[in-house]
Amino acid sequence: MTTTVDSLAVLLGRAADSGELPVRDEVLTHTREAYAALYESPQVLPTTTLHALAALVARHQGGAELAAHHAALADPAVLEHDLPFDPKLRAIIEHVELVTVSPGLVTRDDQLALQIAGVAADEIVLISQVVAYESYLLRALHGLDLLGGGRPARYDGPVRETVAHGRTHTAETRTYLGSEIPQHFTREVLAWEPWVPAIEVADLTAEQAESFAAKATTNSEYFRLLARVPAVLKARSALDNAVFLGQDGLPRGERELAAAVTSKVNGCIYCASVHARKAEFQTRRTDDIDRLLAVRLERDADDVALGTDPLADGQDERWAAIIRFAARLSELRPTATPDDIAALRAVGLDSDEISDVVFSTAFFAWANRLMLSLGEPAVPGRRAEA
Repeated sequence: MTTTVDSLAVLLGRAADSGELPVRDEVLTHTREAYAALYESPQVLPTTTLHALAALVARHQGGAELAAHHAALADPAVLEHDLPFDPKLRAIIEHVELVTVSPGLVTRDDQLALQIAGVAADEIVLISQVVAYESYLLRALHGLDLLGGGRPARYDGPVRETVAHGRTHTAETRTYLGSEIPQHFTREVLAWEPWVPAIEVADLTAEQAESFAAKATTNSEYFRLLARVPAVLKARSALDNAVFLGQDGLPRGERELAAAVTSKVNGCIYCASVHARKAEFQTRRTDDIDRLLAVRLERDADDVALGTDPLADGQDERWAAIIRFAARLSELRPTATPDDIAALRAVGLDSDEISDVVFSTAFFAWANRLMLSLGEPAVPGRRAEA
């Protein structure tokens, strides 16, 4: 039986790879690189603060052993909110908890609040990366534990309400730049507008430009923004390719399907549009993709989905099993169980293919939280006249 501690040790290279975890070698490599970039390399915030923030993410998302791992390396004052009056640090903690729990409720005003509290642009990107990476790591561990025959331990200690508890979605129909905001999930091509300034092309260092060369050109405002923390972005760019372009295993269209499902659960209209479109291109199952996008999930006062099984309604047996598993793994506190693994095996998926579902889903826990916390979707070419 595999435990979270066992899986974490293998994912981070702290134990010899047993060969029992069906994870692509390149996925292991780039997961470790991202961890090292965040926690073992110099950053603009202290390492002990970053571990404290990571522990808070894991607590809110129910990961007992991941929370314990980071808590052992954390600044206890930050972790337990035992702080003197420090508006900057308090603003960071509140924002981390907001992005962790309610990424779909983050607004530009939340980013402005950080800036008013003295949080610099590089720090803003860094804390979003901590939340996003830990959201990825927690789901990767949860899925691997299930594949290894285990049942992940649940953190049931106290957590605070976020600053967005009870907040409704903004009624704005225009971005702050004047573009139309899409109101529904769609396969149409969308734009994305950042709330935090990207690095200008002429100002990119060689390291920053290299950090996303595997994914995009310097025309991409999104990647120029993430390049504020280049070592993390470089590992993330390589991991993205390893998860979605790796040979053999789960058909690529079904990896894209898992990404679209995750984006539906997290409420990321932009990511869902990109990956629903890719899934449709790979599979030609237009009606099934559109059926998934049309499902409206009920949500609580934190914008957390109240059950995700309706996403599988109307799908064939194989896609229903994949969708249910990806959706349950994507929930704020993942609810996927050994029964979901059995259901995937029953429709013909082997361990390597299930691992691909796990990592496609987990990666979009990362991607969605970046997109939702640092900017907003827009309809191209529909900007209001000044």
